[in-house]
Amino acid sequence: MNNFEFKNPTKIIFGKDTIEKLENEIPKNAKVLLLYGGGSIKKNGIYEQVKAALANIELVEFGGIPANPEYAVLTEALEVIKNENITYLLAVGGGSVIDGTKFLSAAALFEGDTPWDILSKNIRTEKGMPFGTVLTLPATGSEMNSGAVITRAETKEKLSMGGPGLFPEFSILDPQVIASIPQRQLANGIADAFTHVLEQYMTYPIGALLQDRFAESILQTLIEIAPKVLKDPTDYKAASNFMWCCTMALNGLIQKGVPTDWAVHAIGHELTALYGIDHARTLAVIIPSHYKFNFETKKQKLAQYGERVWKIKEGSKDEKAYDAIDKTEAFFHKLGIDTKLSDYTDEHKGTAEEIAKRFTTRGWIALGEHKSLSPDKVEKIVKMAY
Repeated sequence: MNNFEFKNPTKIIFGKDTIEKLENEIPKNAKVLLLYGGGSIKKNGIYEQVKAALANIELVEFGGIPANPEYAVLTEALEVIKNENITYLLAVGGGSVIDGTKFLSAAALFEGDTPWDILSKNIRTEKGMPFGTVLTLPATGSEMNSGAVITRAETKEKLSMGGPGLFPEFSILDPQVIASIPQRQLANGIADAFTHVLEQYMTYPIGALLQDRFAESILQTLIEIAPKVLKDPTDYKAASNFMWCCTMALNGLIQKGVPTDWAVHAIGHELTALYGIDHARTLAVIIPSHYKFNFETKKQKLAQYGERVWKIKEGSKDEKAYDAIDKTEAFFHKLGIDTKLSDYTDEHKGTAEEIAKRFTTRGWIALGEHKSLSPDKVEKIVKMAY
């Protein structure tokens, strides 16, 4: 196992009717900017719960943060922060709203030329404006980590950012909120969390026995509860396990002491930036091709994954590994998620070359756990996903 350091300061408040506890977590003298997305929280009762909990707190609102949080919209929110002398941020939403709030947390205290530099120059945020979250859509794990991904439509870019200053001070997780989430978004959330685990697990053995089993348990739980969540989002047992899996998949725990990949995400972000494809669905597109292209370096873990998670008993190590890839793709299909780029766009020709060109321009010489995936190899992986 590799050396590591681990600190996660986010306080989790989990369970039924926990939104009312908001008033205990935000300083009484704070001036709060409430951030949310397209307005669904005003239809499902969450907005009213938040407003009631913050009745004694000075509050300003900013709505309209889109899926794949857009830089231009966030700069409008940044003006509100400055003009209204905001001192605390509250994200009420899913990963997009929380990621957008993390950008604002960093940008509010940023002293550089332009806030976009935080992303384009990969500037690590050591200290941001304090913020908390109320999670409304389990998927990204952003409620308990310090990373974010921001989109800029003007340049068709989607870039990541992070740093120790971007952990939420607290996150409220009430599984009851998933009752009003559309099926497509529920499926996306399951696939996103599943892939987050794979990015930290599907590399090569390093003797981190507990980390492997942590990862495998999250994957097994998601497989078990997926049909229940999709059939009946009001099933509280399934909903609570779903929400906690999403958080645990990317709160930093399972990546400690082990090599991680993240090439799937790097490529997937480009597909979203270019075509607007749902983030989780871009991951489902890339995973099968990525694993097949890198089969020799990943087959030990692929076989282990097949044996432990999918209960594959028959065949050689190579056969079990290939079977595991097939079962993963079949799992995405059962969620209603297509796994070929051509399923989402007819304009995919030239995509592989464009992504490789972008990676070269950014100086991304090599991706993956071995730092061996050069842009020309990325191009081949994307072509395999057509």
